[in-house]
Amino acid sequence: MPETMIKADGLVKIYKTKQTEVLALQGLDLIVEEGELTAIIGNSGSGKSTFLNMIGGLDKPSAGSLVVGGKNLFTMSEKELVGYKRDTVGFVWQNNGRNLLPYLSAIENVMLPMCLTDTKKRRDKATQLLEMVGMGAKKHSRLNMLSGGEQQRIAIAIALANSPKLLLADEPTGSVDMRTANYIFDVFTELNKQGQTILIVTHDVALSKKVKRVVAIRDGKISSERVLKEAYADRLQETNIDWRQEDTQEEYAIVDRVGRVQIPSELLEQLHLDSNKVSVSIHDGKITISNPNGDVK
Repeated sequence: MPETMIKADGLVKIYKTKQTEVLALQGLDLIVEEGELTAIIGNSGSGKSTFLNMIGGLDKPSAGSLVVGGKNLFTMSEKELVGYKRDTVGFVWQNNGRNLLPYLSAIENVMLPMCLTDTKKRRDKATQLLEMVGMGAKKHSRLNMLSGGEQQRIAIAIALANSPKLLLADEPTGSVDMRTANYIFDVFTELNKQGQTILIVTHDVALSKKVKRVVAIRDGKISSERVLKEAYADRLQETNIDWRQEDTQEEYAIVDRVGRVQIPSELLEQLHLDSNKVSVSIHDGKITISNPNGDVK
C-alpha cells in the first residue's frame, strides 16, 4: 500500500492587516498518497496557492495540522525547515525569474541546488535531468537564449535536482503555448510513471482534464474532486481529443468530517431561493435538496 505523502487536517490560514483579517483557508482537509499526480483548481482567491505555499514550507498555517513526507510542518525548527525545503519538496514556479538565475547556464542552474555534492556527480546528474526534460542540447544556454517553454522545462530539472519526495508546480503551463504545455504535461506524466509524487496548481482546463485526480478548492475548503474516466486513462497523448471540451472526468462533491457539502452556485441558482434555507429529505437512498417555498428543482 502507498504511504501518505500529504495529510492536511482542518488547515486554517488567516492573513492579518491593521484593518482586517482574511481567512484564506477555512478548515481544509486533504490526503495525497505517495505516487499520485494530483491537480488543484479553483478561482483566484480560493486558497489554492496559499495551500501550495504551505506544503512548500514557504508559509505557516494558523491552525490545523499539515504533515508532508512524514514531517510535521507545525513543529519544525527553522533549521529543519531549511532541510525540508532542500530535500523533501521541489518547486516549479510559473514565473521563470524565480526558477532560473540569468547569469548561469542551464546546466549550472540545475547543479546549483546540489552544491554540497561532488562536482562530477553534480554535472552528471544535471546532464541526466536536462536530457530527461528534452533540454540536453541546450545545457550551455543562458536565460536570454531560451524560450519560455524551454525555461520551464529546465525549471522542472532544477526542482528535481535533489531527488525530492514531492514535486510542486504552480501554474507550470500558464505562460506557454498549447504545444509546449502538452510537452510539459508529458514530462510530468513520465515522472509520475517512475513513481514521482506531483501536485500541480493550474488554471489550464486542458491540463486539468488529463489528470487522474483533480481537487477543487472553493472558499478555502475542498469542494469537489474529479476522477479521470477509465476510457481516457490510456489516451493522454492522443492529439485528436479536444481536452477542453470533452467530458473526461467524473465529479464528486466532498462531504467534510462534520457532514457539510458545498453546493455549486449554478445549482443553487436553479432553486430560486429567497432565503438561505433549504429543505433536505432522503428517499430510496437519495438526498434531495429543495426550495421550501417551491417545487423541487
